[in-house]
Amino acid sequence: MSAARTVVAATLVAGLAATALAAPALAAQPPAHRQDHAATQQALEAAVADGVPGAVAQARDGRDRWTGTAGEREGGDRYRVGSITKTFVATVLLQLQAEGRVDLDDPVEKWLPGVVRGNGHDGTKITVRQLLNHTSGVYSYTEDPAFQERVFGSGFLEHRYDTWTPRQLVSVAMAHEPDFAPGAGWNYSNTNFVLAGMVIEKVTGRPYGKAVENRIIKPLKLRATTVPGTRSTMPEPSSPAYSKLSRDVNAPVHDVSDLNPSIAGAAGEIISDSRDLQTFYTALLKGRLLTKGGLKEMTATVAISPEYPNVGYGLGLMKEKLSCGVEVWGHGGGIHGSSSLAQVTRDGEHSLAGNFNADWTGDTQKVVEAEFCGTVPKK
Repeated sequence: MSAARTVVAATLVAGLAATALAAPALAAQPPAHRQDHAATQQALEAAVADGVPGAVAQARDGRDRWTGTAGEREGGDRYRVGSITKTFVATVLLQLQAEGRVDLDDPVEKWLPGVVRGNGHDGTKITVRQLLNHTSGVYSYTEDPAFQERVFGSGFLEHRYDTWTPRQLVSVAMAHEPDFAPGAGWNYSNTNFVLAGMVIEKVTGRPYGKAVENRIIKPLKLRATTVPGTRSTMPEPSSPAYSKLSRDVNAPVHDVSDLNPSIAGAAGEIISDSRDLQTFYTALLKGRLLTKGGLKEMTATVAISPEYPNVGYGLGLMKEKLSCGVEVWGHGGGIHGSSSLAQVTRDGEHSLAGNFNADWTGDTQKVVEAEFCGTVPKK
């Protein structure tokens, strides 16, 4: 599923889709450190030509630093990163495990008694680890038709400022049967990370966002990164976010910049910029945030689908082998009017982060291929 074929509901449901599941069959052989970002700039411009109002990306390649924009964007724009939030959450849980405060193989029931229950869901049989690698089988609340209509469809304009508690989001999921028995498959579920955030709160006694701030944002000095909670406005500098709130390609475009991000919570509420995202993923892959054992656990991936043999999912972290053979690690993210990407090579030396301020068109995967493989997008 490419970003060009998804509306905002599908983007949040499959937050990794924008950067992981749309790799075109192209070939290129980049040098080890390629300081020419012409192809990446062309990919941004191609997205604008496809209807994205504005695109921004930043890259670091060794000592080289580059920023590119197209359309209505500034290089330092902040944006909603959607499911990239999941990597932050998983990192905190791995840190807590290293401190002996939680075990990822604990059943969810131990920390959240009675929460994962109903219609075949059983928290006694699901581990925290299975939440983080999407093998729990827990139904994704963002797939619920009524929720989609209220939050992603025409109901958004009326309900954009509604507050959702994590328990409310989980209850939406519990009204449905599981996707499969725990450990018996893989399916991307935003409910998994809402639950993971609830586990962090139970372990630490404070909201998961405080743990993210104290353990990641402050130590790395991520000055543009925030966990907004229920705050609906965007900090400056930022560009408007746009959505059609419909699968109809002829539907009108709406400014959806302001919204209550509690609809995503620990599954996708964070706001950041391209600089901070690169700093975070580079620090993570270079071992600055986790123990050696913790990083090994995080990067132990499971297959997601025979259709995508070059993609694996670890603990809130995704691995992909690109068309030119380069292996990148990171996550994609989508939320109303925002499609984001963050990728880094395993050695942490070459990184990329960026955003499109639209959710109905554009393909961020082409930006990834352009930066790491030098592939010029086809018109």
